[in-house]
Amino acid sequence: MTDLTIRRLLIDLDAPIARHWNGGDAFRTAWFNALSMSFPVGEQFFIDAVKLGMKSLPEAQREAMAAEVQGFIGQEATHRRLHALFNAHLEKQGHQNRWAERAARRLKRLEGVDPRAWVAATAATEHITAIFAEWTLRHPDCLAGAEPRLQTLWMWHASEESEHRSTAFDLYCTLGGSELWRGRFMRIVTAHFLLDVFRQTLRNLWHDGELFKARTWRSGWQLLFAPEGLLREIYRPWKAYFKPDFHPRQQDAALSQRWLSEHTQDYAIVGR
Repeated sequence: MTDLTIRRLLIDLDAPIARHWNGGDAFRTAWFNALSMSFPVGEQFFIDAVKLGMKSLPEAQREAMAAEVQGFIGQEATHRRLHALFNAHLEKQGHQNRWAERAARRLKRLEGVDPRAWVAATAATEHITAIFAEWTLRHPDCLAGAEPRLQTLWMWHASEESEHRSTAFDLYCTLGGSELWRGRFMRIVTAHFLLDVFRQTLRNLWHDGELFKARTWRSGWQLLFAPEGLLREIYRPWKAYFKPDFHPRQQDAALSQRWLSEHTQDYAIVGR
């Protein structure tokens, strides 16, 4: 089991954010804005999924996982709250969050379905966010020029996503979830995730009047498809999820641990 720390981030999200807050770069700003738009509804689903999964366990197994799951819920609830504050600034700028609307409709289809399906979807999404997070920690220049408080927000979030990357996966295994379901849900989640993030990024760029500018797409290519770009570097760790002996703890979390240990001044511990 993994000890998870619940942290309160010591940054001010009341002050407005710049339209192109990510170093003046339209694409990088639109991309990270799109990701943030998905977080409140997504993280609420993760919380609901692990709670539902825990209720399906025998008492002894539930007690064994209780502390870690409570830490997971605490971390996700904090992410949900802070990104809701961040998203409120985007709404004031006139952005429309269509991703959250689509996700909420899609998740309603899981109502009344086997709890293992909820947890399988959560484990798959948590793996995607964890490998996104590791890439972000490995390439902090993707936030170059952003305000320090916003750099802290994203690096802290990335660090905690890496830290709790195995909780939903372990719960799914404890519930007796099959390898077949695990792989199927990863394929479904990946298709929806990539389609949604690109659709919302394009909408954000359209709103800002940056969609058809060459510099926008040069930046997008560099962020996503360059030799060290996000989508190129995450392919192997994404593919590893389909191996029968896969476990999220096989992937290194040293960068997450380092960031958290080097930035203790940026958060207060509120629970373990």
